[in-house]
Amino acid sequence: MPVLEPNPTNSHRKLLGILGTFLGVVIVVSIIATIAQSMG
Repeated sequence: MPVLEPNPTNSHRKLLGILGTFLGVVIVVSIIATIAQSMG
């Protein structure tokens, strides 16, 4: 069985961490924008 990456789980975890952080930032910004709009 050829192994292209020594630690594929680490790269997947890093990618999931980047995606999770990006989604978290987008959600926080959308919540802040909604609160700002409701406050006028």
